Amino acid sequence: MPKAHFVAVHGVGHGAWVYYKLKPRIEAAGHRFTALNLAAAGVNEKKLEEVRSLSEYTTPLLDFLASVPENEKVILIGHSGGGMSAAVGMEKYPGKIAVAVFLNAIMPDSKNSPSYVLEQYSGKTPLDAWLDTQFSAYGDPPITALTVGPKFISNSLYHLSPVEDHALGELLVRPGSLFMEDLLQADKFTDDKFGSVPRVYFVATEDRTIPAEFQRWMIENNPVKEVKEIKGADHMPMFSQPDELCKCLVEVAEKYA
Repeated sequence: MPKAHFVAVHGVGHGAWVYYKLKPRIEAAGHRFTALNLAAAGVNEKKLEEVRSLSEYTTPLLDFLASVPENEKVILIGHSGGGMSAAVGMEKYPGKIAVAVFLNAIMPDSKNSPSYVLEQYSGKTPLDAWLDTQFSAYGDPPITALTVGPKFISNSLYHLSPVEDHALGELLVRPGSLFMEDLLQADKFTDDKFGSVPRVYFVATEDRTIPAEFQRWMIENNPVKEVKEIKGADHMPMFSQPDELCKCLVEVAEKYA
């Protein structure tokens, strides 16, 4: 089969580094894998204070999709909060994306405001579930920022992942934002663009951050072409179940690329 090109974006406060196990596995299977740092994330040089909207945060992905030749399509992966950035890419460049994989990710719809699914998530997540995550605000008008702490990393995000990955996360996470203030005012995603890209959802069965029950609610809210389960995966399937994740992604490439 021809080589597929996977393009992956990360969740809030993380970076392209989260894909360090997945990239060599996908490449060993004969495909291309590009992991991107979104604005003010990973090794991207911007500071969070310079980024005030989801669109600005997603600029590195938009720039990359703009560079994809017209006769090529990528498989777009959005993990966790990166599902919102994936949606922005789908809305702007639907013709460049063969299929979008929402990897236990926040998945918006085209019926409601872009903030709707995140509002539902916030309403179902008690404040004490955030443990030692630090919340703050920046700019005028203020944007809410968050920085995950070591307890949240170990007990919620990475609880089934190797201890080395806990250490990696503690060393590399940066402040991030869900840009809720921007999303409350943003235009809806459209059926003609966002809705035209086939979507596959990967459920992480043991996720404590975005529980499987909420993942399935998002699928019911905006049905997808296919659902795959990553059994035994915590919030970071690329850390806790990299082989199974790679296998499922290769199956997606065989079917949709």
